[in-house]
Amino acid sequence: MKIGILGTSMVGQAISGKLAELGHDVMVGTRDVAKTQANIEPHPYGFPAFSIWQKEHSSVKLGTFADAAKHGEVVFNATNGTGSLDALKLAGESNLNGKVLVDIANPLDFSQGMPPSLSVSNTDSLGEQIQRAYPNVKVVKTLNTVTAFLMVNPALVGNGDHTLFVCGDDADAKTQVTDWLKGWFGWKDVIDLGDITNARGTEQVLPIWIRLFGVLGTGMFNIKIVR
Repeated sequence: MKIGILGTSMVGQAISGKLAELGHDVMVGTRDVAKTQANIEPHPYGFPAFSIWQKEHSSVKLGTFADAAKHGEVVFNATNGTGSLDALKLAGESNLNGKVLVDIANPLDFSQGMPPSLSVSNTDSLGEQIQRAYPNVKVVKTLNTVTAFLMVNPALVGNGDHTLFVCGDDADAKTQVTDWLKGWFGWKDVIDLGDITNARGTEQVLPIWIRLFGVLGTGMFNIKIVR
């Protein structure tokens, strides 16, 4: 498939690298291509600058947000959550309409330091904001409750015996995304929470996730729903 990834940080690298490895035609979008190509500062938690990373993943193309959105038959939103709506505006509604948008972003607000708060919560969510802004896009919220390494390789923790969530308004899109999560990335237990309002719940996992990260000193953990 042709796949567009919005965002060049650790999540964008993890998703695009795995999909390229599987043989997909991947383009990553950024706000400023020249700036991204010139940057050599590494990201936290073991991911290099995209310009360095791309040298080892030469099949992954780089373009603007609009280029990547136009390129993809499906689009992944791997941008910083507080900048997602701006990034999607740059991607262009016409380049997104009719497509599945896998929203991985979390609305983390670091303006008051650590730990971050959520810029939207309780009665709304980033997933809902995106769906309202782009009513002709099939938004599916998923992957936002685990660290980048686990997104594409859940077997790294507990042999993959833990749980991921999806939600969205389009039932067919959720089925398709669930199939990709299992077939491309190896997820075993994927729970459909319902419509996009359930992004309020998955985004609100982040406050406890961040505190667990602080206690455990690693992001290599996840939730398992025991029935």
